[in-house]
Order: sequence, then structure tokens, then C-alpha cells
Amino acid sequence: MREILIGTHNRHKTEEISRLLSPLGVRVRDLNEFPHIPPVEEDGKTLLENSRKKANTYGGLTGLPCLADDTGLEVDALDGAPGVHSARYAGKQCSYADNCAKLLKELGKKTNRKAAFKTVISFFEPATGQTSTAEGIVEGKITLGLKGKNGFGYDPVFFVPEAGRTLAEMTLEEKNKISHRARAVQKMLKLLERKISTRGK
Repeated sequence: MREILIGTHNRHKTEEISRLLSPLGVRVRDLNEFPHIPPVEEDGKTLLENSRKKANTYGGLTGLPCLADDTGLEVDALDGAPGVHSARYAGKQCSYADNCAKLLKELGKKTNRKAAFKTVISFFEPATGQTSTAEGIVEGKITLGLKGKNGFGYDPVFFVPEAGRTLAEMTLEEKNKISHRARAVQKMLKLLERKISTRGK
């Protein structure tokens, strides 16, 4: 395995995952190199369904081993919302800022601001037709306002108690030590390392 496709157009996500995969020594590509491939409709009812659909579809279309994730923010006071709809919480063409603004508005001044970020990542191998999955979770709280300039998505409003700051206040290196996506990729990394060691690069 010499190359892995990351099933996303999101360059921030590609950068995060690429650094986490660096121990593999493989070339990491993403969908920006395949402009003819349309985005997969994320119509699954769960993060697992969406991540598997993306990995299987993009891997099948390119012939490359594909790693794809779906991430959801689950807020206790909102009965687990936005959950699987996190990326489009404020509408189909919404921005990260729009999503954060809607979340803060929905929460208002509620005292229970507990939340959890969950990532489910899937890896599809076209050569074998096999799909593997891994999950990562980080618990935290939603802030009263935006804090930090780094990261993307809900990072500016997600406070991690063990770090004492939001994900957006961390460097990428710091975030990759504790984030939900990092935890999922680290689990998957062990599987990929075994595959490479048994089959060679």
C-alpha cells in the first residue's frame, strides 16, 4: 500500500489526518485531486453509515484504499443534536460560523452545556472489498461564545476540560493528541500498520 485517499475536499481535515498517518510513510491524497468525482450524499442515519458510504464509494471510484470519516457533535441539552446533521446544522450551504451561531443560539443560557464530539472513520480496500471502522470520542462543554482562531467546524465553541481550552485554542499538534478524530485515526493506524507490515508497501 503506497497511497491512501482521504475521502474529503476539506483541506483542514486532510492536514489533520495526514499528520496522524505520517508513521505509515505512504502518500496521502484527497478528493481535490479528483475534481470529476461528485460529493457523496451523506444521507445515512448514523455516523457509521455515512463514513462507510464515503469510503466505499470514493475507494471504488478511484481504485485507491480510502479512509473517510463522519463526525458529529452531540449536545446533552439538545437531546444529542446536531449529531449526524452537524455539518449542515444551519442549512445545506452554511458556513462553520453559521453552525456555531445556531448552536449558541439554541443553547442560549442553558446551564447544562455538556457535549461530546464523536468521529467514526472507515477504511475501504478495493483490492479485497473489505471495510474496517474505528471510533473516537472526546467529551467537553459548549462555551458561551467563540474562543480561538485555529481548527475548523465547532472547534471555537468546544471546550475540553482536560486541556483547559477550546479545540480552536490549540495548535494542530496539541489537538491531534486528544481530539475525537485523532483518537479514531490512532485506532485505525494500528490496523493499517499491520496491513503494511504483512503485505509490504
